[in-house]
Amino acid sequence: MFFSETFMQTDEFVWIVLPIMIFFMRIIDVSIGTIRIIYVSRGNKFVAPVLGFFEVLVWVIAITNIMQHLSNWLAYIAWAAGFASGNFIGMLIEEKLAVGVSLIRVITKKELGGLSQALSDEGFGTTSIDAHGSEDDVNMIYIIVKRKENQKAINLIKQFNPNAFYTIEDIRYVSHHNSPENRNIAHRRFYLFNGWRKGK
Repeated sequence: MFFSETFMQTDEFVWIVLPIMIFFMRIIDVSIGTIRIIYVSRGNKFVAPVLGFFEVLVWVIAITNIMQHLSNWLAYIAWAAGFASGNFIGMLIEEKLAVGVSLIRVITKKELGGLSQALSDEGFGTTSIDAHGSEDDVNMIYIIVKRKENQKAINLIKQFNPNAFYTIEDIRYVSHHNSPENRNIAHRRFYLFNGWRKGK
């Protein structure tokens, strides 16, 4: 531990320092666990095990301190409060990281030509189809987009039709050559190739 044996026996450590330590350790390990689960759900075989290692390491340290002070009711409260806070903070961190790819499905009665062109100009992959709703014919467009760019695509949708109905789904894996990642690579290769040809 980082504290001397003498200080660890004092009331200040047992009733103040220890609960605070447990609270923050629980925030750390639960936050890591929340992010790890998200990476596991997306099939990431490299990041998830590393996160799991640190998650368990911090958890073991926290539970060891709990077991050494079973009569300390403040430690139990700190444990529970840290768990709740860790879930919340983990979700906030995951939202900021925005890992993965999303499928945005848009349904509207308006023609999709303008929206499809605007999305294509911004580099989003789209597929448009005609569909039939409960009352009338509708237009439907599927958009593959990085989660970090979800809001950018939504802003374009609202700009085109504020009343459009849309849903957003997380995609675990995209294999098509026109995925956002592959499309960006293809664009870079295209410009490099043309630049090379012009320089000949």
